Amino acid sequence: MASRIQNYIDGEWVDAAGIDALPVHNPATCELLALCPESNQADVDHAVQAARAGFAEWRQTPLLSRAQYMHHFKVQMEDRFEEVARTIVIENGKTMDEARGEVRRGIESIDFALGVPFLMRNDGVEDISSGIDETTVRQPAGVFVAITPFNFPSMVPLWFLPVAIVCGNTFILKPSPQTPLSAQLILEMLDDLDLPEGVVNLVHGGVAASTALMEHPGVTGVSFVGSTPVAKIVYETCTRNGKRVQAQGGAKNYIAVMPDANLDASVMNILGAAYGCAGQRCLAAAVAVGVGDAYEPLKEKLRSQAQQLRVGYGLDESSQMGSVVSDAARERIEHMISEGEAAGAEVLVDGRSVDVDGYEGGSFVGPTILADVTPEMSVAREEIFGPVLSLMKADTFDEAIELINGSKFGNGASIFTSNGNYAREFKYHVNAGNIGVNIGVAAPSASFPFGGQKDSFFGDLHGQGADSIEFFTERKVVIERWV
Repeated sequence: MASRIQNYIDGEWVDAAGIDALPVHNPATCELLALCPESNQADVDHAVQAARAGFAEWRQTPLLSRAQYMHHFKVQMEDRFEEVARTIVIENGKTMDEARGEVRRGIESIDFALGVPFLMRNDGVEDISSGIDETTVRQPAGVFVAITPFNFPSMVPLWFLPVAIVCGNTFILKPSPQTPLSAQLILEMLDDLDLPEGVVNLVHGGVAASTALMEHPGVTGVSFVGSTPVAKIVYETCTRNGKRVQAQGGAKNYIAVMPDANLDASVMNILGAAYGCAGQRCLAAAVAVGVGDAYEPLKEKLRSQAQQLRVGYGLDESSQMGSVVSDAARERIEHMISEGEAAGAEVLVDGRSVDVDGYEGGSFVGPTILADVTPEMSVAREEIFGPVLSLMKADTFDEAIELINGSKFGNGASIFTSNGNYAREFKYHVNAGNIGVNIGVAAPSASFPFGGQKDSFFGDLHGQGADSIEFFTERKVVIERWV
């Protein structure tokens, strides 16, 4: 019998007051891993009150001392690196290599948080007026919440938690109920650091817990990563309740391939961008646009290479692509493939009937390519969030830019070319927050903000980088005169 996992509130592991629980399955083996509680209003209030009570002491803890906790946290993450990666594979379905990459990127976010003492420095001017000095100071703002997705259950929480607490705030993590076990590990490590009570808290659950956190008057701000429809709800709910919010939504990332591109290198990058993490990432390549004479050779080489990818259980080191997160996700992805086919797209590579020996009941979708896709098709417009790559043709560079900018999403876009002018014009004209030049996945490092535009982001300050310092602090102006 799988055990019911606990919340972590006020420095203790506690049972949720909510009675209901959601099953957590290994998507490849169908094994029941745990029961994730549906925390209720009382659980949320318990966590917020603990965070508010802990804030007074924590904000007075010297900044360098707060940062020192992150040194110890990083050591813990390095020591338990393989354990965290394995947990990600078991609950999410991605491969071990992909999980290791996720953990490494999460550790980079901890490294960035170590620089907060430098980044929180302020400015000032002596004698702004006769005998008067004017300065600014940054101060922690209060209790912050992160509502995080299933696709990067370790990395995304670490985009927010380390910086928030080093800035002097207290924090509540609400992970996806589909992948709560990675969050459990993170909180176990933080618990071992003997942080003051209430500094970090973990509340499990779904919509009810998220809504209660967004509406709670004791919460200052909310960070969210997920789909665009939910991001809009999060943004509207938080702003209606007077909270600062950064809500990162969905995507439909286009890649333009020019006739002068190195085709072999381009295809290798596009395959990784389209099928890495089974396409379940907000910077996944969704549409490849072959420009002019590039279309037909691009189509043939992608077809040939995609068919050779090995789909299997993520813990098998020979697997190149794992499962999707659930059977419901598999059904949704397969339905969208069928929609594309019915609309006239050619199913060049079909992942709907993939078989994985020994894991026949698993939630697997193989690499899929839909060719001759046109802009009005749903597979060109809507986020699929699975291992499906659509191919479109543009006669000219300008037409490719028009196709890309016609999307309602603006998370990422890339170009493959050997022409510097094409690259410059692409960077200049494409309306997306993360731009790649001969890069398939334009994922910013932790010291740069994770950009997003149009329906891919709602808010003013993005996650990561200098934006995160702004988001997690209040700036106060001090004007002084001493007689």
